[in-house]
Amino acid sequence: MNKVGKIACFVLFCMMVVAPHAEALTCSQVTGGVAPCLPYLTGRGPLGGCCGGIKGLLGAAKTPADRKTACTCLKSAANAIKGIDAAKAAGLPAACGVNIPYKISPSTDCSKVQ
Repeated sequence: MNKVGKIACFVLFCMMVVAPHAEALTCSQVTGGVAPCLPYLTGRGPLGGCCGGIKGLLGAAKTPADRKTACTCLKSAANAIKGIDAAKAAGLPAACGVNIPYKISPSTDCSKVQ
């Protein structure tokens, strides 16, 4: 195989290895998605645009790793922001008409999320 062919194969291999990880869910996506929920969760406003963010996150969390990331990020954000009503947070999926495969709670063990 000539040098150009070897380089092309290497580049193709790298794309195959990196591509599945390129779309992994990030904490900034999670926090951005739930940001419209803060007024509702802190008792300062209506549900408003919150459900759009929740539904978007649910659609973006396609793999078990994404769901674990979302869970961990939600817990971190909840611990960092004072005044969040835990009962309202736990009730968000029902309020938005979606089914999230784990409970939104500070006690959720994100390592067990599938």
